[in-house]
Amino acid sequence: MISESRTIWWDNGIKTIDQTRLPAEFVVITIRSIKELVNAITSLKIRGAPALGAAGGYGIALAAMRSKFQERDGVLHEMEIAAEMIKNSRPTAVNLSWGVDRVLRAAQEGEIADEVREIALREAERIAEEDLIINKMIGRHGAKLLNDGDSVLTHCNAGRLACVGWGTALGVIRQAVMDGKEIHVYACETRPLNQGSRLTSWELMEDNIDVTLVCDSASGILMRRGMIDSVIVGADRITRDAVFNKIGTYTHAVLAKAHGIPFYVAAPLSTFDASHDESEIVIEERDGDELRRLGVTRLAPDGVKVYNPAFDATPIDLVSAMITEKGVFRQPLMPPGIL
Repeated sequence: MISESRTIWWDNGIKTIDQTRLPAEFVVITIRSIKELVNAITSLKIRGAPALGAAGGYGIALAAMRSKFQERDGVLHEMEIAAEMIKNSRPTAVNLSWGVDRVLRAAQEGEIADEVREIALREAERIAEEDLIINKMIGRHGAKLLNDGDSVLTHCNAGRLACVGWGTALGVIRQAVMDGKEIHVYACETRPLNQGSRLTSWELMEDNIDVTLVCDSASGILMRRGMIDSVIVGADRITRDAVFNKIGTYTHAVLAKAHGIPFYVAAPLSTFDASHDESEIVIEERDGDELRRLGVTRLAPDGVKVYNPAFDATPIDLVSAMITEKGVFRQPLMPPGIL
């Protein structure tokens, strides 16, 4: 039975699966302050573009609910302060800012403090509900690109853990399996934090979908030996000229192009950012100890210089098609209404 459980939801606070504890433990945490939310985002307890969109929306609702002000302007002011804190926690992923701005904009329609709070929570819940619907639509459109017996390479985690539920790239695979197709997945480990080995392989095994874990640098030999039929990844931001996704994605795209293998990006329209080019986007750089250490185990000399970008940019011309809730787009890759 393929799981349709949610990753993030509201229950007198923000409830979410702590993704840093998987696969060893399945732990649900409750976030009751903006400081706790920012920590959860920066520490990757919450991660994945659509999930961050929902987290941003819920964060604004949380700020409204926790505000001690009784007048409208005081509540909105606290929400605006929270908005900046949340958006700055992960600058590359556009969905986070999108979710924050959408709820903040809706809440400003409230005429009194209680109405502001009510609207904020309702809009945040709407974002979460829409994400589930959108991911199912992405899955239905994308599943048509996969044939019975295909082997698919994926990178990082673009499954239900990266969303409110169901998933984008893994949602395509889930739908293909539900349609009766035999699909095998090669999941890249996704160094340095191993979202592929910890999360993607866990998700797929939970759903009884055939999966093989490989190190990131194995994608080339897999493609050269004819073991990969297509590559499907998610996205954290799609500009006019590039797809920003977990570091290592660009390498897989170049290899797929060299071997004549389709490279697909599955993402909701909220991930598209047609107002910017690659050169304008700040790529988050993370703590060097993510590479120097594994928990308490030292993997490299203390003090060695580290370059640790969380994302890379894949030029649009390496993408075979974009899979969105509005359909599959090949050329032009930007869906109508985005530009």
